[in-house]
Amino acid sequence: MEILRPALINIHGRIYRKNAVQEESYEEEEDDYSYSEADAEQCLDEPCDAHDIQQTEKGFRCAIDVPSVLYKYIIGKKGETRKRLESETKTSISIPKQGVEGQIVVTGAHRAAVASAVTRVEVLIDSFRRKQPFTHFLSFALNPPQVQEGFLSFREQVLEHCGQDSGVDVSIFQNPAKLHLTIGTLVLLSQQEVTRADELLQQCQTVIRDITEAKPLPVEVRGIEYMNDDPSAVDVLYAKVAVRGGSDKLQQIADRLVECFVSAGLMERERDRVKLHGTVMNTLFRKDPSAEDRGASGRPNVKDREAFNARNILQMFGEVYFGAFELNSVQISQRFSTDSTGYYSSAGHVTFS
Repeated sequence: MEILRPALINIHGRIYRKNAVQEESYEEEEDDYSYSEADAEQCLDEPCDAHDIQQTEKGFRCAIDVPSVLYKYIIGKKGETRKRLESETKTSISIPKQGVEGQIVVTGAHRAAVASAVTRVEVLIDSFRRKQPFTHFLSFALNPPQVQEGFLSFREQVLEHCGQDSGVDVSIFQNPAKLHLTIGTLVLLSQQEVTRADELLQQCQTVIRDITEAKPLPVEVRGIEYMNDDPSAVDVLYAKVAVRGGSDKLQQIADRLVECFVSAGLMERERDRVKLHGTVMNTLFRKDPSAEDRGASGRPNVKDREAFNARNILQMFGEVYFGAFELNSVQISQRFSTDSTGYYSSAGHVTFS
């Protein structure tokens, strides 16, 4: 990390500067952090007191919502993290029992002390949240019957003509009912956070309908590409999706959604523009048919993967036609789930029309 250009993080719309120091942790050595609030734009016109700190008979009190799975990171190994926070801020931090959803309550004699403790708790939570596997993702479903049929035909022909190529077998093909475009991933650790994400998606509907003119988008799924530099050692092969007529409306929707969720602190930005990709073959599926890559970086979790030779597949099926349909919704999909149609269970969705 560059000292003069420290990393910034977004917590509920507030911007913090990260200064790394080594601290104790819950079960293993981790990096803990101290932070100072940057001059965020929203603080120019009003005080930077975003916490609901209430005055009581004994001083001040603030309650913050924290998913129970993260309690252990505030407690720390043998309670050391909580003790250190309480000692350094001169506050008391009350945490619900493990597994019980509730609020962490910070109390103290002075408002500034409580505000400092709450900020440190939130930033500590954020640092460990980033290490959690994603639980949900924004998606466009690509699974109408005609596209599934086109995909199954593609799979059959690949196995017939390229089944002897290194690493190619039926286990690495996507489940046809779960064909989709990934827009971005989310770490939602409680029902309250799922509800918040759904409410945010609903707020985006007006923007989406402005882009689509309140009509479904006619899209075509045609052609395949790979995600790394060597076609003989590929981990992810994906289908290309385009709006008929050359419109970039699908890209606009994806980019605006990411912008909205990143601004709200619910998503991390991975690149300037969303890489729209519909995975058709993924080497993670060898061991886990329900696996999902975190992003479109090409070769994550390399040690767990056996790449395949895609040279012949790309040569023979580079322009394969999967099908066309009218796309009319975006949803928050739950990882490792299946609904009655075979697609991912939805935690919220909005339509284009």
